[in-house]
Formats: sequence, C-alpha cells, structure tokens
Amino acid sequence: MRLLIVTAGSRGDVAPYTGLGVRLRAAGHDVTLAAHESFAKMITGVGLGFRPMPGDLRALQHTASGQRLHRAGPTARGLIEFVRLGHRLIDELGDGIAAAAEPGADALLLSATTAPLGYSVAERHRIPTLGVFLQPIHPTGAFPPVMIARSLGGWGNRTAGRLQLGVARTIYAAPSRRLRARLGLPPTSLAALERRSEAAHHPILHGFSPTVVPRPTDWHPGLDVVGYWWPATLSGWAPPPRLVDFIAAGPPPVLVGFGSMASERDGLSELIVRALHRAGVRGLIQSGWAGISGASAGSDTIMTIGDVPHEWLLPQLAAVVHHAGGGTTAAGLRAGLPAVPVPMLADQPFWAARLAALGVAADTIPAKQLSVDRLAAAIRAAVSQPAYAERARALAATLAAEDGAGAVVRAVERVARSRGG
Repeated sequence: MRLLIVTAGSRGDVAPYTGLGVRLRAAGHDVTLAAHESFAKMITGVGLGFRPMPGDLRALQHTASGQRLHRAGPTARGLIEFVRLGHRLIDELGDGIAAAAEPGADALLLSATTAPLGYSVAERHRIPTLGVFLQPIHPTGAFPPVMIARSLGGWGNRTAGRLQLGVARTIYAAPSRRLRARLGLPPTSLAALERRSEAAHHPILHGFSPTVVPRPTDWHPGLDVVGYWWPATLSGWAPPPRLVDFIAAGPPPVLVGFGSMASERDGLSELIVRALHRAGVRGLIQSGWAGISGASAGSDTIMTIGDVPHEWLLPQLAAVVHHAGGGTTAAGLRAGLPAVPVPMLADQPFWAARLAALGVAADTIPAKQLSVDRLAAAIRAAVSQPAYAERARALAATLAAEDGAGAVVRAVERVARSRGG
C-alpha cells in the first residue's frame, strides 16, 4: 500500500514516525512522511519519502503568544495562550495535508494534531485512515487529560477530558470548515467526522507502552495502546570523537536537556551548571531550541552538545534531566535511566507525573520552581539512590519485549485486506 503518515509539531512529534515508517517499509509498503520542512533530512535520511507541511513551530514559539505561553506554563492562562498559538499553526495545516495527499495514497496515518483535518482529506480521496497518536487524548476516568497532571477522580477526569476535547475541537472548527469548502465537501462537525471514522472501524493506535499508560477500560473498542515507536537513526551517523572521549574520561555523566523549549529564561544555563557542580556529577548539557550551554562551567566536567541520537547516548549516562516531552520521556525509559523531569507546558506535566508514579523520577520540578538547590538535590538522589535505577532498568526490560510498530503493521495489513489489496 501507498501509506502517507502525516504529523506536525516539534521533533518529538515527528521522530517516532521515522521508525514506524521504516518498519512499514520493511513490510513491503511505500511510505511517505509529511512533516515540517525542517525535518526533511531526518526523514529522507532513513529512506522514507517526504512531503512538506506548512508551519514552523520553533518560529511560532518566538512570537509574543509563544513567549506568553512559556511564561504561563500549565495554567489556565497557559491554556488560553496554547489555543491562540494552536490557531496560528492549525489554520495552515489543512491545505498542507490536502497537498501532501494529492500525489496519491491508499491510506492516511494521522497523528493527534493532524487527524481532525486529515479525516476530511481522506473523505475527499475515499481512502481509510488510521490514527497513530502519541498522546492519550480521549476522555477517561482512569487518568486526567494530558494538559492536567493531577488526577481529579474518575468523574472529574472524564469531565475534564471532555472539556479538553471540546477546546481542541474549538481550535480546529474554523479551519475544518474552510478545508471542507475548498475540497468541495458538505459541512459537518468534527464530532461527526470522528463518529464516522469509528463507524468505519478505522482504529486509533497509541504509540506508548501499556506499562507506562495502561489502556483505560472505559475506552471504546478501536482505541488501542500498542507500545512505543522508536525513532530511526540516520545511516552513517557517527558520534563526535570529542563526545566519545568525554564520556570515557570519568563516571557516567548526567544529561540535562529541554528539547524544544523556545527560549532560555534568564540565567538558566548558569543555574544548570551550578546545580551540576553542587550535585558533584559530570554533566552533558544539550543546547536544544533554547540554546542553553555549559560554556560558563569553566571546568572539564561539563560539556555542551547538540543533537545526538538518544539510543546511542542515553545508555552511557547515569541519569537524565529533561522537560518530560513524550519522546524524551520514552527514550529515558528505554535506556533504563532515572529521571528528573522539569515540565513546562502542554502534555509535559502528564508525562512527568507518569515518571513519578512509575518510580523512576527522583523529583518532579515544575519549571517555575526550578532552583539550583532543588535541581542539585534531585540529581544527587537520582544517581545515588539505587531504587530509581533498579526500577528504570526493570521498565526498560519490559519495553524491550514490546513491539509497538508491529501492531501498526498488522493494522495496515487488515486495512489492505478490507480493500482487497
């Protein structure tokens, strides 16, 4: 089958689909991944087709609304800013999905961010969809919605989940109407599109481990939790010799990185350096979108790095301090590493709470509460208290036995059989 995977967002919203695409290609399918232009090399470098999607999340986060979102964090005001920022990105996505599908596809594999608009594009081309979601967005009493870290009890979680879904539909409603008009389709609501997809038995598969987030018993059939989809590695990649030498020069270091955080707040680099020194550990600081750096360290115990494949780097470390994005959370669990999550916004508090519940996080530090003393204490606990590492290694062994990508391959094969292909 000709498969088009469509996603949008940051690196963590794209990288897992590279591994999924490679696995589908190995099963005999023609696979193309549609994402933002900045990820083209990451996609084509592993042998997948690429089609560009509009929008630049990194640029959007540097706008006034993006900066307000980061300052507000996971609060009611932050949710308002998230909606504003979402409108700016999503308004362009519909045309991007339609253009990506125009050369032809036998099925669309849609992320949570692209599914509301992708359903209409699939209707226009009369092809099936499969949801390939990286977050659990459907309401449930089992846990709170991803924008809320604290459980509200069964009834409260379900109610909050419905409210969050309603907010999401509000963001997508006008772009969906405009897209359907341009495609020559009759107007209909997003809720009706979702019901139509369910009635056609188009499944939604979630690419995280049921050990990390068990499938809720109150989800309807067709919503499945299948296991992680691990990013593919660019062929021919080799680690920088300087990094290899640094890792070999002493005890395993601690990685500190905040991924796609848009800007460095005042003194963040200095705070990290001081915390690493106070904790008495060697450190790797990953610059990320924020451009954080260990340049002020003034010693040979801290090194700044750029993008390095997690599957190579993390198994050589003692612990990882990160923003609790879904991709980095998964990578740390895969490597069997204790974590110090520092969630900032969106679904990060949700994943941070999961790390704490799983017993692999020494402390969860909301970004607004980050301090030298608290970060240093959490790093010391993560590297010195064996229980965190033991629990992390046990979880890593469980994840190694799972085959999330294989579940998607089987779902695609069922779709192919139903279409006579």
